[in-house]
Amino acid sequence: MEEYRVEKWTGPSPPQAGDLTRRMRAEGYNVFQWSDGVGAVYPDHEHSDHQSHWVISGVLELNIRGFGKVALKPGDRDFMPAGTVHSARVIGNEPVLYLIGAKD
Repeated sequence: MEEYRVEKWTGPSPPQAGDLTRRMRAEGYNVFQWSDGVGAVYPDHEHSDHQSHWVISGVLELNIRGFGKVALKPGDRDFMPAGTVHSARVIGNEPVLYLIGAKD
């Protein structure tokens, strides 16, 4: 069974949405861009498909059941297996802009 994991950004410059989108599509994800305002909160929920969140700007904190809390900053990406129970919230003083990739 797949497990939740995070990849931290190590690039020399901020990520570019177009480059990240192309990479996710090459990996088989259906990709769309999403934005949440300051203070946005999502209670515990789960998805029926595998998802990956790739932050372009702002900070998204996820609380993953069985894993703990992780703050995704610009360039950081997670890999979330289907059925992973999690909550999310925007932290800091700026909205978060991120890509969501989904696949079966």
